[in-house]
Amino acid sequence: MKIILTQPVTGLGDAGDVVDVKDGYARNFLLPRKVATPWTKGGQKQVDSIKAARAKRAVRSAEDAAAAKARLEGAEITVAARAGSGGRLFGAVTPGEIADAILAGGGPQVDKRRIEVRSPIRSVGEHAVHVRLHEDVAADVTVSVVAG
Repeated sequence: MKIILTQPVTGLGDAGDVVDVKDGYARNFLLPRKVATPWTKGGQKQVDSIKAARAKRAVRSAEDAAAAKARLEGAEITVAARAGSGGRLFGAVTPGEIADAILAGGGPQVDKRRIEVRSPIRSVGEHAVHVRLHEDVAADVTVSVVAG
């Protein structure tokens, strides 16, 4: 089935991409979660508007992304979260909280949908996070989680 992605899907594509997926994956997962719409001939107008909106949000060029990567990798990123006595968090640290901590730590403004957490952050300590700044530029950042 041919679909238009309305939001980025890891391993499949970014918003505005037209991709072919299996019918069941589209009907049971992508369409109910509103991350995709079925492809139609009139869908090209929708694809153009999604790509224009994505271009406004994205870092404009590779040079800007490289500069943002340098600032991001040099920034102290600390997230305070409620934790129990053993260092285990009550819940998990979300990409939105990480994006706020990056901005508070002097880093660039990062869209929370561009932050990839390899495994849920549920304990106090240092954790590796992957941030996609541009199609060609990504940064690996260490996030310190402290009990707060």
